[in-house]
Amino acid sequence: MNDIPYLLRGVTRLQTDSSILVSSSKYLNDARLRDWIAEIVLKQNGPDVPAQSEMHPLVDMIDSLRDLPRIEALFTEERARDPALDAWFNEGFVSDYDAAYFHRFQRGTLGHIFYEEVIAKNFEIVIYEKPAPKSQLDYFMLRAGQTHDLEHIMTGGDFAYMGELVPAWFRITNHFKHFSPELAGELSIMYLFVTLRYTVRTMLHYPDVWRTCQDAVERGMRCGHASGPLFMAKYEDVFDLTLEEARERLGVREAVYADTSVASARWADRPGAAPIP
Repeated sequence: MNDIPYLLRGVTRLQTDSSILVSSSKYLNDARLRDWIAEIVLKQNGPDVPAQSEMHPLVDMIDSLRDLPRIEALFTEERARDPALDAWFNEGFVSDYDAAYFHRFQRGTLGHIFYEEVIAKNFEIVIYEKPAPKSQLDYFMLRAGQTHDLEHIMTGGDFAYMGELVPAWFRITNHFKHFSPELAGELSIMYLFVTLRYTVRTMLHYPDVWRTCQDAVERGMRCGHASGPLFMAKYEDVFDLTLEEARERLGVREAVYADTSVASARWADRPGAAPIP
């Protein structure tokens, strides 16, 4: 026993008749996800593969690995426990605004901020299209896609690479505040995987950006811990309010904005972006 290194004690090598890699983890068993994770966390950035494009194949991978009946059962349990969540699902509200809708809002309002930060800069209002919801998970994910850019503004995440960490870690933390651990985990997997490129890759290749990266994660977590269930927000009710008024109405607490554009340009290896002292 003393001949076995301390960190290796207790390791048991299991036998299998399988001729291919097999694991108790459905994630490790998926060759696509293994390749995606290895590439996403180890690679450096380059203009040939923009960071935003890296998320696209992940959506189908995670969707194919979900235990949909179990997730539906978890949502049903949560609805029985939480009348507000049950009412939210029963209403099934879906936003139908377009770019022209936001011309009506006066400067200083949330609607005008959204216009300036998203529409005027030619960002897509919805990151990726989802079909009409047929399940509770479908509806939850549809609304998450519709409100993602608004969550940037509400939680203090700017529209730069490092700024993506703020709403992502807000979501993860907020899910675990308001849902059971099992359901929160299922709803947070995508956010966790997406943030790997900004955390692990930063540590490996862009350590001069790390303090900005860490600050964005911490700001998202603090806001998520302190805030109400923002995933149920109906923003049409607060577009005409100032940002602070909208945050107060929707229960968003401890949101702190920071401009990460310089660090994000460095992280993206953009020409002329010097290392950060």
